[in-house]
Amino acid sequence: MTTSSTETTPVLALPGRTAALLTGAGALATAAAALMPWTWTSEYPGDLTFYGSPAGLQWLALTAGLLTLVLLLGTQGVPGLRWAAPGGSNNAVVFAATGGLAVGWFSVVSISTDLGGVANLEPGGWILAAGSLLALAGSLGLPLDRRTAVPLRILDRRLFLLVPIAPVVWFATHAIPEDKPVAPVLTAIAGGAAIAAGAVLLVQLGHLANTWLRLGTVHRPLPTPRELPSWAEVGLIVVAFAAGLFAITFGIDTEYGELFTGYLLLAAAAVAALGRSGLLPRLRALTVKYQAVTTGAAFAAAASFPFTQSSDQYTSVATNILIFATVALGLNIVVGLAGLLDLGYVAFLGVGAYSAALVSGSPASPIHVQFPFWAAVLTGAVVSMVFGVVIGAPTLRLRGDYLAIVTLGFGEIFRITMLNLNGTTGPKITNGSNGIPRIPDLEILGWNLGKPTTVLGVELGRFSNYYLLMLVVTAFVVLVFARVGNSRIGRAWVAIREDETAAEAMGINGFRLKLLAFALGACLAGLAGTVQAHVSYTVTPDQYTFAEALPPNSAFLLAAVILGGMGTISGPLAGATLLFLIPKKLEFLADYQLLAFGIALIVLMRVRPEGLIPNRRRQLEFHEAATVPARSTGDDVALTKAGA
Repeated sequence: MTTSSTETTPVLALPGRTAALLTGAGALATAAAALMPWTWTSEYPGDLTFYGSPAGLQWLALTAGLLTLVLLLGTQGVPGLRWAAPGGSNNAVVFAATGGLAVGWFSVVSISTDLGGVANLEPGGWILAAGSLLALAGSLGLPLDRRTAVPLRILDRRLFLLVPIAPVVWFATHAIPEDKPVAPVLTAIAGGAAIAAGAVLLVQLGHLANTWLRLGTVHRPLPTPRELPSWAEVGLIVVAFAAGLFAITFGIDTEYGELFTGYLLLAAAAVAALGRSGLLPRLRALTVKYQAVTTGAAFAAAASFPFTQSSDQYTSVATNILIFATVALGLNIVVGLAGLLDLGYVAFLGVGAYSAALVSGSPASPIHVQFPFWAAVLTGAVVSMVFGVVIGAPTLRLRGDYLAIVTLGFGEIFRITMLNLNGTTGPKITNGSNGIPRIPDLEILGWNLGKPTTVLGVELGRFSNYYLLMLVVTAFVVLVFARVGNSRIGRAWVAIREDETAAEAMGINGFRLKLLAFALGACLAGLAGTVQAHVSYTVTPDQYTFAEALPPNSAFLLAAVILGGMGTISGPLAGATLLFLIPKKLEFLADYQLLAFGIALIVLMRVRPEGLIPNRRRQLEFHEAATVPARSTGDDVALTKAGA
């Protein structure tokens, strides 16, 4: 139902039929361009030079064009496609067309930049650029759900000084000979200034576009879906998870940065489009109805990933993502449920890894013992939990920034201690900066994870074996998080997070419960650390720092929890996946990787401060109640029971 603050009007004054025809023609042109060459040379990654044989970015353009066309036909009420847009909102078409425009123009600009000009574009590239622009223009002429007024937001005017400063520094840098010692420093400053200036202009352009478009949400009840037998509804859940597995596999398997960037652009637009179309809410309702089936389908899809790979090249990436995500879930207990800001959490991962390395039979270990798998896992988890209690007992009486500073200090103390236990500045236990190398592979019930294994006729390599092991560990951590979050202890943690003084006034022992959260979080991190030690073969102190270009480190772990959605299960999993993949795939940014990544995080926090997959309470902290959907997800249900 339309409220007084929203309306359904077009952005561009076009007749409705004309707008639909323009959108459909642009979507068809975008999809057709994927079947044509975009450039004449194979020097651009992906070899986009063939007719009728899409590759790389062309597959993304084909997907964007078809998605826009299907959503358009669904919103127009075409028989057989009404299921694609049960919500009936044309905003879904706009988001899909925006994804096509982003992929298309990014591809054209990237080809022109890499190859030295637009002369390197073939007709397919020109058709792609024109078709995607036409589709977006036509979609803006459709009746859209819009807010009646959006005031223009202006950034701090001092930030706009970066715009003239960036070119001045750039030209000054090129005027200095490259053999001068100051040249590399000025080059880095020039690059940073250029990226920062671009980010300022991009954010301000986004505010201008928001004021002009005024896109919003008109809340309409979804029509009652046609009754389906239970097996059909379960089948839809399975198909949805299979499609999700394919999409995630495509992202992990991207071979070059340009393709991954296009993938991120399309994925963000597609998720927004499917959400506005009503398909995702329909799927969410099914998953809540069949929670057991949903859980099983999710882990079955995840377990199928190694069987889709022909080598261990990308399975190693997936294994490290699971390690990172598992540790992020452990931190989510500390930060998301109990509200304790821990800036040195990666140290507990290191404690578990070092403990397992010392007792797993490494020739460099001074202990000279080799525990079986279960004993090594228990050792890492228990030692980490003990360290959590020892560190937490004297520090958890602090609050806020003081606690954050102490935990940051603990993280650095752990790293420096591991460096000093080298036999020179301290006892010879960890071999200092050399770490503990040659950690043997795990062996579980006679199954050596370091050797290839044939399952159902498919040979699984070493990283595939560890991936399946980490999947079991992740499932265990998810179970622990869900059960604890729904318990009396979980409700007490949430009460402490919201207002510790009020919680203690109601009889909750704040210190004891915070210490329990700290110990449990440390135990789960140590559990993941035991597997990480065997996956990486070597444990060194520089793997456990506060901030580095690649995760896991404390800064990235905290970012995964906050950006994914504090207090939820799926949020940190999604956040950890993105925060691991993005730096891994954007290594072509070289020296500017961390700067660009930090700016991207700032922009994301401005656009969606509650996180990617937040619960309802978290959404209400940043948005008005009228703009937050009342429909609950599985995570929301769990947190509601826990008092969130």
